[in-house]
Amino acid sequence: MKKVYFAGSIRGGRADAELYGRVIRHIQKENIVLTEHIGDLSLSKLEENSDVAIYEQDTAWLREADLLIAECTTPSLGVGYELAYAESHNIPVHIFYDKSRTRLSAMLAGDKYFHIHPYAGEEELLQMVDKVLL
Repeated sequence: MKKVYFAGSIRGGRADAELYGRVIRHIQKENIVLTEHIGDLSLSKLEENSDVAIYEQDTAWLREADLLIAECTTPSLGVGYELAYAESHNIPVHIFYDKSRTRLSAMLAGDKYFHIHPYAGEEELLQMVDKVLL
């Protein structure tokens, strides 16, 4: 059983929040998701916790994680920071994005540390996530 840090856009936009929830529930069938709140549809763009508290909690979860799975179709500065933080702490990073909806940032696509997984549709996404978690 792995501890997964799931990263997805919050303040950058919640257009994919329902997808995040489905992916998180899928991962939770056999693993622990430290950041299950990312898939919570009631999570607002302006969370109730202070920025300092969010930073401290999220970086603590990152240090505890066995790997980071990021859904990066909706760009997010926070997710970008989490990816760099994970890299600097040698946490494996897997980035997923819907190739029909976005073009991944060159700063992510060009970083050989990151495992990049473009997908076409939710079914393919979940299959790719399963392979990463083996």
